[in-house]
Amino acid sequence: MNIEKIRLEEDRDRKKHWKKWGPYLTERQWGTVREDYSLDGSAWENVTHEEARSKAYRWGEEGIGGVCDYKQKLCIAWAFWNGKDPLIKERLFGLTGNQGNHGEDVKEIYYYLDSTPTHSYMKMLYKYPQREFPYSDLIDENRRRTKADKEYELIDTGIFDDDAYFDIFLEYAKQDIEDLVGIATIHNRGSEDAEIWVMPTMWFRKTWFTGHEPFMPKLHKTDENNITAFSPKSGNYFFNFEGTPELKFCDNETNREKLYGIKNEKKFLKDAINDYLIDGNDNHLNPDDFGTKAAAIYKLTIPAGGKEVVKFRMTHQSMTDETVTAEEIMENRHNEADEFYLEIQKRVKDADHLNIQRQAYAGMMWSKQFYYYNVERWLEGDTGRYVPPVARKKGRNNKWRHLQNYDIISMPDKWEYPWYAAWDLAFHCIPIARIDPDFAKNQLVLLLNEWYMHPNGQIPAYEWNFSDVNPPVHAYAVQRVYQIDKKMNGGKGDQEFLERAFHKLMLNFTWWINQKDNDGKNIFEGGFLGLDNISVFDRSHAHKYSGKLEQADATSWMAMFSLNMLRISLDLCAFNKVYQFTATKFLEHFLYIAGAMSNISGENISLWDDEDNFFYDVLHLPGKEPKVMKVKSIVGIIPLFAVEPIREEMFEGLPEFRRRMDFFMREKPKLAALVSSWIQPGNEKRRLFSLLRGHRMKSILQKMLNPQEFLSEFGIRSLSKAHEKHPYSMRMNGDVLTVRYTPGESDSLMFGGNSNWRGPIWFPINFLIIESLKKFDFYYGGEFSIEYPTGSGNYLTMDLIAKELSLRNMKIFMKNEHGYRPVYGNCKKMQEDPHFKDYILFYEYFHGEDGRGLGASHQTGWTGLVAEMIHKYYKEKGEEEDAPTTNATTLFRI
Repeated sequence: MNIEKIRLEEDRDRKKHWKKWGPYLTERQWGTVREDYSLDGSAWENVTHEEARSKAYRWGEEGIGGVCDYKQKLCIAWAFWNGKDPLIKERLFGLTGNQGNHGEDVKEIYYYLDSTPTHSYMKMLYKYPQREFPYSDLIDENRRRTKADKEYELIDTGIFDDDAYFDIFLEYAKQDIEDLVGIATIHNRGSEDAEIWVMPTMWFRKTWFTGHEPFMPKLHKTDENNITAFSPKSGNYFFNFEGTPELKFCDNETNREKLYGIKNEKKFLKDAINDYLIDGNDNHLNPDDFGTKAAAIYKLTIPAGGKEVVKFRMTHQSMTDETVTAEEIMENRHNEADEFYLEIQKRVKDADHLNIQRQAYAGMMWSKQFYYYNVERWLEGDTGRYVPPVARKKGRNNKWRHLQNYDIISMPDKWEYPWYAAWDLAFHCIPIARIDPDFAKNQLVLLLNEWYMHPNGQIPAYEWNFSDVNPPVHAYAVQRVYQIDKKMNGGKGDQEFLERAFHKLMLNFTWWINQKDNDGKNIFEGGFLGLDNISVFDRSHAHKYSGKLEQADATSWMAMFSLNMLRISLDLCAFNKVYQFTATKFLEHFLYIAGAMSNISGENISLWDDEDNFFYDVLHLPGKEPKVMKVKSIVGIIPLFAVEPIREEMFEGLPEFRRRMDFFMREKPKLAALVSSWIQPGNEKRRLFSLLRGHRMKSILQKMLNPQEFLSEFGIRSLSKAHEKHPYSMRMNGDVLTVRYTPGESDSLMFGGNSNWRGPIWFPINFLIIESLKKFDFYYGGEFSIEYPTGSGNYLTMDLIAKELSLRNMKIFMKNEHGYRPVYGNCKKMQEDPHFKDYILFYEYFHGEDGRGLGASHQTGWTGLVAEMIHKYYKEKGEEEDAPTTNATTLFRI
């Protein structure tokens, strides 16, 4: 067992808290809902990037390449100044949702390069221009651009064209759980010598105003290159800085006069270090060298092509090993990280794949964040501070007063989405389970806790609106992570995890049944379901048109949910046979949902359209015939996800379940014929439950694998390309609403225009397509093939098609025959420059034609699924967590 795995075991068993310190700072606290105390709920405008340096936050802290303890009491991050910017670079800059032509977007270039699961070693790269940062240009040009234009990025400004910038590599290594080394290596990539101020900065999150802290924490100067950080609960932390930096102190307190034009309560303020460097103003620095914020200021002149290094070491009063140098600690931990990933990646042969996968894992590890939000306190306000407007009690998240979040959580993107999102997190946990199964399991259980989940059973969606509805993929993730962990643990499953999650998922399932199937027809609504602008109109507001929308995707998600719960029930039967009764419950739900999709309420209305051979949403308007909304989108492919091949041996010793299942198959043959291959056992005596069989499966796959519809060179598009020449339009209340294939940035104002499901490639949907094809192949055992691509005359098994689709997704990040990575489009700098070309950004979604990255540039969360795709790409058939062990050769074409 390698050393990092030993650390993971020690942390899991609570022998040593290796994860106490990690990259838990957000990259944007300003502009979040938590910090919004405005009258109108305009979170973006309530605290701006310009104001952030002067405002002490209530709920969390931000920084560049930052680390903190798991309760975010003491924070450490890096700040820089090139001598030209109007403010020091303490936080990442980006456009708000109202400034960007496609919504919010970070306008910086940085990469997460490495991290072990315990954060014993971490590395990232930040690129900082030597000329004045083009804040105004980025704001003005993006304001000028329309929805039809691309976003204007930092690299588009030309500021990197002559290489006048710094590459700043930030590394951390732990000698012990509270013995931390930080090193910044600053490279001057320019042709002239350049000055830079480098500032490792430390501060206490402001907790003392609540009255919960008996004494103020304090940072104070010990000598010329040492600072001590004291708090009553944690004792002393000692910071040693190599060289002779200038140590400066102030307090983490708001500059009320600057922000609000009222008298300051405190003398030493949060923005004092900024003002000291930029203006030479030391009025708000503490001359006695103590406070709740401090920085070690290094002024460096770096020769052209040269580099300088800044180092510090933080130790706790109880653990210091001074016999090992900072350099030795860094080298040892780096080598151990290599050793850890060498085992994880032992089957990956391609050097490019190794690089992509390791950076994907790094991004998921760096995207952990301390998340603090007590909704009731946010609604009511703190005594003597931040009194919210009365209207807030009836506004955003007012029905979530029970919600109290105070945890380390996996984030989609710590700048653009610095809050958890329920369905994003479910996908994060699948690749994370390969490197840290305990963290993955804990994350899934976390959102099911009673202080997260609503008493009615709803899982909180995300901070902007906890009541929004995300696809119910939590059960899928629980079952998937359970299987991965079981395989890695020698066939021993974690019963406690599975059982605990299952009981809470029962509540969530009941919420869906009660809230999203009001008519009891087993046809579900669900609203936008995280797919933003995929529909003609916002599906959360069908009532705007006095209508009711019956959704093919919501109903299919529920069929999938039912099968996931059926499978979990059968897995739990290995520990307790009583779960055969819940297996029966979910089997019946699945069968009734399948029947309802074909004949809603016995009215001969179907979500399946026999003319187009595809699934569509159906809109009901008062006094009118139901309208089939013929938008060919992934809404019609999602029924593919409701599939589960189950080994017959799982039914052994479950007489009640078997009896009830046989009864349904015998007494309700029409339902049985719709969904199952029970009578015909497949490979290894598997039985198949699926919404799709025969003709319908063939029709959907033919469209999905057609390059003129869904199949792109880089995966499955979210909307059929057929809508490029033949957009879908409908008239509603005098408005003409249109859906057109848009492979890149959104041209719709729906949801702020910062997301697009009308053509681009999204990793979570592609991942589920691939997983579903593999499940079908488990059943057929390689005896089933289909034309791929449609019209080619070439037939492949489901398993091989899944592998081909994985490769298409992987190709987004891989070098092509010209050495270019599609993710970076035609940006020559990022494609050819040796200091750019091998660093990977994992975007939110990807262009449907050329594969370039779009949306949030660091959404490693669910785009990190590429790490799992690479892992499975190198697995042999029969090595899946629940795969057949024989290889058949006969192919049956459909």
